[in-house]
Amino acid sequence: MNLTYPSKAVNQEKLIWFFMLGWTVLNALQAFTLGLHSDEAYYWLYSRLLDWGYYDHPPMVAIFIRIGYAVFKNEFGLRMVTVISSTLAIRLLWLTLRDYKVDARQFILVVGGMFIFHIYGFITTPDAPLFFFTVLFYYLYQQYLKTDKWLLATLIGLTIACLLYSKYHAVLLITFTIAANIKLLKRKSFWLIPVLATVLFIPHIYWQVSHGYPSVNYHLFERSSEVYDFAHTYQFIPGQLLMAGPLIGWIVFYYAFKVRIKDAFIRTLVVNAAATFIFFLINTLKGNVQPHWTLIAFAPLSMLALIYFGQGFKPPGWFNKVAIANILLIILLRIALIFGIPAVAQLRPFKSFFGYRQWAGQIKQRAGNSYVIFGSGFQDPSKYSFYTQSLKGFAYDNRYYRRTQFDIWPLEDSLQHQRALYILSETDSASTNQIMHTVKGSFYTTWVNDIRTYQRINIQSDKYKVTASTGQPLIFNLTLTNPYPYAINFSDTGQTQKALMGACFIQNDSLVLALRAPANFNKIKLQPSETIHYTFALNAPKQKGKYDLIFSIRTTPFPGGRNSRIINFTVQ
Repeated sequence: MNLTYPSKAVNQEKLIWFFMLGWTVLNALQAFTLGLHSDEAYYWLYSRLLDWGYYDHPPMVAIFIRIGYAVFKNEFGLRMVTVISSTLAIRLLWLTLRDYKVDARQFILVVGGMFIFHIYGFITTPDAPLFFFTVLFYYLYQQYLKTDKWLLATLIGLTIACLLYSKYHAVLLITFTIAANIKLLKRKSFWLIPVLATVLFIPHIYWQVSHGYPSVNYHLFERSSEVYDFAHTYQFIPGQLLMAGPLIGWIVFYYAFKVRIKDAFIRTLVVNAAATFIFFLINTLKGNVQPHWTLIAFAPLSMLALIYFGQGFKPPGWFNKVAIANILLIILLRIALIFGIPAVAQLRPFKSFFGYRQWAGQIKQRAGNSYVIFGSGFQDPSKYSFYTQSLKGFAYDNRYYRRTQFDIWPLEDSLQHQRALYILSETDSASTNQIMHTVKGSFYTTWVNDIRTYQRINIQSDKYKVTASTGQPLIFNLTLTNPYPYAINFSDTGQTQKALMGACFIQNDSLVLALRAPANFNKIKLQPSETIHYTFALNAPKQKGKYDLIFSIRTTPFPGGRNSRIINFTVQ
């Protein structure tokens, strides 16, 4: 009888609990001391306006934030559930690996050295719940492979629903898991999983249908219009190595894919890790792929490397030294951020975490209790709203940017015929601008009286891919839908701000050609939820090339919104 094993097991557990304690404390300190990332402020607005879906993502991140913010109304509260769920995920990873004789010290060196786990140990974006429910899925799935129980199938169905409510990347995890173990389809209990997950996901599906599939259009069509850049492909690999650990990433990948596949669970880990990385590598052909998009691959990657160690491979002595240095490097970076050391805080990846509380106060000093309209992106209005504890920040999503949740929320309704402060990063010759100096740089501001905007008007075209010769006359059959709870008309009679509609040809985020709709546009009247047909005749640009064509409704002094999907327009 091996009398030393229980003692060893107890010591292993102690090490893991100490690691979890340190992990929690570090994440809590970071969550409390570090200002919000722009995306976090955006998702805070999600939590203020709860719904079954949002333009960019499903709603789980809003629930995470809503729970924590109800307890602490500050940055820590916004991140509290993420801090807790991250620690729980670490515990679940350890429990999942118990059958593979994984050593606690090696577990700490590999898992504690994964840079991407540190990032989503406190930052609250949809990736935070995605990470937790991914690890929970693997834990339950491992049990389900051992024992075919209806209870486990139910729990997996619930977990998959939570994964889908976290981020659409969950579809990859589900698909690759089934592909790795087709025999699952023979289990009667298996079919409870997709049925239960689908039923629970119906509210979000209904939300998508009732809002015209905004997430589908954005992720599948709006982003796919980018021109291929080889930099997106060759930068993908070093980005993944960095996420796995700045010093040990390359060796973790190497060890992970040397593992011997001895059971269905290991095979599932291999397929999910490899297929996810390959899927996003291929996606670099369509556009830029952010390094963190592969988050669901790093849970299986870390487990595979540790299972390889448990299969009898003893890593060389230098590995432990490099792994310790890797963890210390990450911790030093995080401590520098906690104390706001300028040399680190002013680096481009971290600048957005600092100075925005003071920035928001400076703007509010000029705006008072009025709405503030920002002319570029959702980031600044979201931070302004968070740090002023209001919903007074609004994003004017112009035709050069993209649509966001601000084009769905009813926030725009409150702006109509109000006086608002309009903030631009560049001067606008059509307006009277005043320079405002803030801790985040200088901006141009102007007061706009009697606001009139039509951001949420939805314009659909009968075609989204067009090839034409230079100057060729074309006719677009459009439908305009009024989503507002009140009647609208585009007449300029009695209006302070004029309205017009244009067909905008854009290249490299710059307007190349704008063709104005005829005067009959201003005769259009729409009741709530009413849809009308409108014919727009135009001539193709005289310059050959590829364009993004967007139909845009503009009211002075704003540049015009993105009221339609991008139409891929080629002149040859």
